[in-house]
Amino acid sequence: MKSHTARRVLARCALAAASLLSLAAPLAHAAETPQYGGILTAILSPEPPTLNVAVQQVASTQLVAGKIFESLLTYSFDLKPQPGLARSWDVSADRLTYTFHLQPKVQWHDGKPFSSDDVVFTYTKVLANTPRTRTLMANVQEVSAPDAQTVVFKLKQPYSAFLYAFDIGGGAILPKHLYDVDTPIGQNPNNNAPIGTGPFKFKRWERGSYVELVKNEHYWKEGRPYLDGITYRVIPDSASRRVALEQGTVLQAWLQDIEPVDVARVAKLPGITQTHKGYEYWSTMQWIELNGGRQPFADKRFRQALMYGINRQFIADKIMFGSGTVATGPIHHNTRFYDGNVKQYPYDPKKAIALLDEMGLKPDAKGVRASVGLIPLPYGEMQRRVAEYIKQNLAKIGVAVTLENTDVGGWTSRVGNWDFDMGSNGVFQYGDPAIGVSRTYLGSNIKKGLMFTNTSQYNNPKVDELFNAAATAATDEERQTLYSEVQRILVEDVPVLWLADTNYSTLLNKRVHDAVTTALGVVDTQSDTWLSKE
Repeated sequence: MKSHTARRVLARCALAAASLLSLAAPLAHAAETPQYGGILTAILSPEPPTLNVAVQQVASTQLVAGKIFESLLTYSFDLKPQPGLARSWDVSADRLTYTFHLQPKVQWHDGKPFSSDDVVFTYTKVLANTPRTRTLMANVQEVSAPDAQTVVFKLKQPYSAFLYAFDIGGGAILPKHLYDVDTPIGQNPNNNAPIGTGPFKFKRWERGSYVELVKNEHYWKEGRPYLDGITYRVIPDSASRRVALEQGTVLQAWLQDIEPVDVARVAKLPGITQTHKGYEYWSTMQWIELNGGRQPFADKRFRQALMYGINRQFIADKIMFGSGTVATGPIHHNTRFYDGNVKQYPYDPKKAIALLDEMGLKPDAKGVRASVGLIPLPYGEMQRRVAEYIKQNLAKIGVAVTLENTDVGGWTSRVGNWDFDMGSNGVFQYGDPAIGVSRTYLGSNIKKGLMFTNTSQYNNPKVDELFNAAATAATDEERQTLYSEVQRILVEDVPVLWLADTNYSTLLNKRVHDAVTTALGVVDTQSDTWLSKE
């Protein structure tokens, strides 16, 4: 295959840069050399429904699975693709052919050799049917393996976000010899006792207590991992999680493990370090899903009234305590192609009531204009407080909210199957709007039974046209124009209630070094993570 020389050079440069970063990492601790041994203990909250990230992409599954499974690429803090299971890659001049050259001598945890056949199988038979990757694969004409160490993706048309779609959440490679069977993938026994290629092997999962991973002695990256293992402790109670970190019972907390009200104080403790790095790729957004297939959510005026009726600034300031910034629309302010020049929705109950009056939703004897349910996000007490505050806010405009509590499995099942009125959600953006944003709003991605698709059932052909054009546009300038227009349309239509762009941090015991080395943070392999002596 003839490849574009300049792009090949860029890919090789990316590999060289990654090698330099790897060599430079220990220099961050000038007087210390990475040490072998020790068990990293980390918080796992909530407990994941499965450990197969190709089946379920909730954050807790990704956290554990990112050490067991691997993807073709990872991403630097400035969102440049870096080698993973692919050591390098070439791109053809017409941007239609991507050739990945795989790492040599990689094997699965059960000793079977890893090859390009595993990659082809995973993408064509598994990932093509998942919420994250079906949009990517809709642009792919063929995936082939010319030899055991090479995988070729041929695209139907240029797809500008292509190289941003190969993280662990959307691109975990599964062993063909264990999954190319008659058993439906969701029922495969390996889902909860997974076999991967990563630096850590699955040992046991004691439900409600812990997940134990041990060192992969045959890991393909020479000299890694440093750790003997990682143990994820399931700690449902927020106060217990905080105490465990403070006392050193656990050494790592991320995302919403520590309630925002406690983060600033805990971060100042002498034995704790805090970093905001490692979330660049995720850029999580908090929003409320609205079931557009039900009344009165099908009416844009009702959706706009809800936006005006929620004091989002209070949520960001007083409930999220700085871990969130009021969202302006569908794209996180840290994500590529963000444009804040859109319609604004300040807290304005009078405007909300006027819209409800215009709809003919008059208050009854108790002042109630509409009654709806809300499923809170089952990720800690902050999410519960957000839901309770929204209930209070909306009561003031005559919308009575009933909170419907469930666990992670129930939440994903109900929202994925459209069995809800409103549902809290926290959604990763994945570095590029074509990957992490468009999936929520494309009419073609309305698929009942799949979480993290267009579960609000929003359908606007113009929005589809803009998203599709932006995904294939040749330049960033063209893409920005298209994404700016789609942001303006979506903010007018309000298919979901955007609450906040998150600004999360990771808290680590000072014994933990090099836990966050990429834009995927502690979700990445952590093959470079090491512990200094107590």
